[in-house]
Amino acid sequence: MLDLSIVIVSFNARADLERCLESLHTPAPSVPHEIIVVDNASNDGSVQAARQWPGVRVIEMNENVGFARATNAGIRASTGLNLLWLNGDTIAPGDAVDRLLAELERRPEVAVVGPRLVDGRGRAELSFGPMIGPFAELRQQILTRGHALGFRAISRFVERATRRERAPDWVSGACLLVRRVDAEAVGLLDERFFMYAEDVDFCAAVRARGRGILFTPAVEIVHRRGRSAAAAPAVTRDGYRRSKIAFYEKHHPAWVPLLRLYQRLFPG
Repeated sequence: MLDLSIVIVSFNARADLERCLESLHTPAPSVPHEIIVVDNASNDGSVQAARQWPGVRVIEMNENVGFARATNAGIRASTGLNLLWLNGDTIAPGDAVDRLLAELERRPEVAVVGPRLVDGRGRAELSFGPMIGPFAELRQQILTRGHALGFRAISRFVERATRRERAPDWVSGACLLVRRVDAEAVGLLDERFFMYAEDVDFCAAVRARGRGILFTPAVEIVHRRGRSAAAAPAVTRDGYRRSKIAFYEKHHPAWVPLLRLYQRLFPG
């Protein structure tokens, strides 16, 4: 069995996918590993581009099935003792994958590790947080939006917060490393979620088994976010809204009527 399986989900973001795969080959992780690209029925040549890279296996889905279902397909086809989920719009510089794996291996009580995510300019992303609920989600949105708009106080807070190792409730699925045994113990990702909080739900299931979640600033991954979503905004919006209802039905059912009302009043 290999040490590591890298699963990349991609949809109509060929240029980003090529950059991601290039970063995984220059240099390649030092441990025995495999790279599996799961393509959600792209029509931009992503599949052909991925197949040009040595050692990359491609799984073609018949339609855009969303992140959770596509990731699970990649996991089921993989053999690694550890699983690294990567968005196609990420770049893993240098020995980042090796160092992320080392962080997991030095903490046997930890099941999931997430790195510090930064954009193309090196600005930190708030890629972890408390369990999603109405108020925690509002806080996360305020911080994320304020940081994106350049509010200095919020940006300083985000930069400071992402410089410290911590044990949050969840880390972002844009780059998430998990032990296979832990992923399989919780049944992989819940496929009801097309594109919203599947990483939060997964981490909640891991924590429910008494296993740890770790955010480490010792490793940085570049995340050029939003490329796949921009390729199909209507599909993304509808999938996001359905997934949000499914998440609240599972974790906060009392809030579902208000959420449905909000979505009816603000359909955009």
